[in-house]
Amino acid sequence: MRKLRYFAVMAEERNFTRAAARLFIAQQSLSRQIRDLEDEIGAVLLYRTTRSVELTPAGEAFLARVRSALASFDAGHHL
Repeated sequence: MRKLRYFAVMAEERNFTRAAARLFIAQQSLSRQIRDLEDEIGAVLLYRTTRSVELTPAGEAFLARVRSALASFDAGHHL
């Protein structure tokens, strides 16, 4: 679940530094976690350049599923 939350925040912020600060983790750790997630699912989720981060089409599709999964988890977790 942690990697899914990291990805969701990264998708919202579109910036590794801001996302890492929001998650209270090091930027390098966030970058590694996102790379690991991409390896695990076998798809590139983010286009990275030195100036920007954008979701790939696979990233957009995955984000919708991640948000749904996190909402379900959070709803069940708070029972």
